Amino acid sequence: MTALADQEVEERLAGSDWRRDSSAIVREWTFADFKEAIAFVDQVAAAAEAANHHPDIHVHGWNKVRLDLSTHSEGGLTEADFALAARIDSLA
Repeated sequence: MTALADQEVEERLAGSDWRRDSSAIVREWTFADFKEAIAFVDQVAAAAEAANHHPDIHVHGWNKVRLDLSTHSEGGLTEADFALAARIDSLA
């Protein structure tokens, strides 16, 4: 799997709730409470395991979840990141 060119990354992010942060794409969600945030994390974990592609997961505050996606082995963003981002979007 090869890293995507900057232009392709920007095109894929257009109209998306994900944003670029260095060599990753990131998105944050706010939930009604801690229990809902953790339930979402559990769903993300299952999707990530199924894809064999794992985001950095940050639970902060009492109801916020931030996900960072990148393909560390490629030093940037790949199709796998955008595929998992789309799958995660369907969970929220």
